[in-house]
Amino acid sequence: MSDGTDLAAAVHAALREHGGTVAVAESLTGGLLAAALVDVPGASATFRGSVTAYATELKASVLGVDEGLLAVHGPVHPVVARQMADGVRRLLGATYGLATTGVAGPEPQDGLPVGTVHVACAGPGGTQTVSPVLSGQRARIRAATVTAALELLLERLASSGPPR
Repeated sequence: MSDGTDLAAAVHAALREHGGTVAVAESLTGGLLAAALVDVPGASATFRGSVTAYATELKASVLGVDEGLLAVHGPVHPVVARQMADGVRRLLGATYGLATTGVAGPEPQDGLPVGTVHVACAGPGGTQTVSPVLSGQRARIRAATVTAALELLLERLASSGPPR
């Protein structure tokens, strides 16, 4: 198994222990995060589904990201990631929502350098965002973003207290 599959398996195990579910909203990763989660046998017990909102307007119309925020800051911003995670959690009825947005390259976007990434996790205790600065080729940045999202949810589950 790859590291991503190992992390996804650990996420599913932790979600089962806590009686939780997860849904994902993806932009930068374009479905890779959902794919990593569904690669694990038995994923249907804890994975609710995903929204790949690659187009900026879908972040607003489907996930509920504030249009004014998008107009001022663009789609690559930590608050956009937070609102995407909150939106997918609500939309798909999950305990936790994960979201990814960023610039994978090969060119900068909206004045932001390649490797600018924001990952958010929404859950019962609020929403947390991390912004790792990544480097490398497009595929490497996208894969590292999936890893960052899975690690963020695992850390969140570990700190949420004893399992149900």
